[in-house]
Amino acid sequence: MKAIMVVGTTSHAGKSMVTTALCRILSRRGWRVAPFKGQNMALNAYVTNTGGEIGHAQAVQAWAAGIIPSVEMNPILLKPQGDMTSQVILKGRAAGRVSAVEYYDRFFEVGWQAIEESLQRLGEEYDLIICEGAGSPAEINLKHRDLTNMRVARYLNAPTLLVVDIDRGGAFAHIVGTLELLDPEERALVRGIIINKFRGQKALLQSGIDWVQQRTGIPVVGVIPMFDQVFPAEDSLSLADRVPGNVNSDLTIAVIRLPRISNFTDFDPLESEPTVSVKYVSIKDSLGYPDAVILPGSKTTIADLVAMQRTGMAEAIQNYAAAGGTVLGICGGYQMMGKLLADPEGLEGQEGRYKGLGLLPLKTVITGQKVARQRLVTSNFPQVGLPVAGYEIHQGRSHLVDAEAESGGTPGYKALFDDANIGVVDITQSIWGTYLHGLFDNGPWRRAWLNRLRQQRGLKSLPTGISNYREQREAMLDELADAVGSHLDLSPILQQLGQ
Repeated sequence: MKAIMVVGTTSHAGKSMVTTALCRILSRRGWRVAPFKGQNMALNAYVTNTGGEIGHAQAVQAWAAGIIPSVEMNPILLKPQGDMTSQVILKGRAAGRVSAVEYYDRFFEVGWQAIEESLQRLGEEYDLIICEGAGSPAEINLKHRDLTNMRVARYLNAPTLLVVDIDRGGAFAHIVGTLELLDPEERALVRGIIINKFRGQKALLQSGIDWVQQRTGIPVVGVIPMFDQVFPAEDSLSLADRVPGNVNSDLTIAVIRLPRISNFTDFDPLESEPTVSVKYVSIKDSLGYPDAVILPGSKTTIADLVAMQRTGMAEAIQNYAAAGGTVLGICGGYQMMGKLLADPEGLEGQEGRYKGLGLLPLKTVITGQKVARQRLVTSNFPQVGLPVAGYEIHQGRSHLVDAEAESGGTPGYKALFDDANIGVVDITQSIWGTYLHGLFDNGPWRRAWLNRLRQQRGLKSLPTGISNYREQREAMLDELADAVGSHLDLSPILQQLGQ
């Protein structure tokens, strides 16, 4: 099978971005392309049509290639839990919670088997596989058990691109050091170097490019400038790079940056709204006076709830809601908004019962059986009859515990969608909770929800007859491919593939 490997000198070098761009660039050229990442560690997840979990970045890469995401594109997903353990997702399904040592003892062999099987299936269906590595391929203490970098490249005999982040400084040392630490057969696979996140005039960089090409014998096939556009990211490292956008916006929405925040890609559509500024607020910071507060997903809901209670953020949110502020919780954030969370089996770390924020008459029990599925429902609020697509990923069961709320009485709570199990809203439409990820991807629903906030500010409503975010995402992927493609020479790689 034919493949290209993309590795980086460090985490956050731009591997995902380059892989995404390559999927769109090469699919445009007529290749049937599929993305692949053997092992991913991320809390941003997506649920495929078959109900399997993969990294959200691999879903975006599949969309860039014009294909439907599948579990074979990310056979191993590790979801850190913050206590030196991770939940292992193997071929889309939860397979246990382990420490790093336990993981390699229990899952190394079975993990590599899953990688081989996934590559074989992709190779049968597609012309070209664009493989992404993880972290650095030259961590000498980990190389013997590295499942996702040069082991994959060697298995596929894949020409490899090495991406370096020049914005961090020390780019040339990173390039040379990485190559020096690779085995000779691994180094021989590296056929191109990409310098990413460059600011300034390329002419001033040319002497360094000449030097590194002479020193390594490997061509620099691209110098990619720093882009302003934020693309879907794999981990919370990228949140450090984000600043509140649209400084002259009409609305400010605060997303609580939980210690183990997950699926913050839920809020990319909000960031695309020109009238909205999305601000990520640490639990140690002041909440301020935003137009709405969002409690996002969390891999360890109870631990993050306790952390908010300790820092005072929980009380700040309760006071904000009591004053009439709008609060929306998604998945773990939804569970936190209830009266009680129980973990009878200690699945999140320590068994017990924990008091929630008390914003919803909700009780949640953490269970061993995970729910992972796509959903298509109809909204009841803030506008009746809007179709809403999304997906659920959670290890808890929630139900309303207030009899009046359960019966739909007034005052009380209403089903947010046509399925009451996935979301409720209070009668004032100030307190919202849902299990549905991807909610804001639905353009008409997003605008209807924002318009309620705008009305509170005395602002004119925005049109709701707009497309869903996937169409904006398509345009962004085209822009990414155009931008990266104009700074990239793939001929050394394609020549080896016989093109």
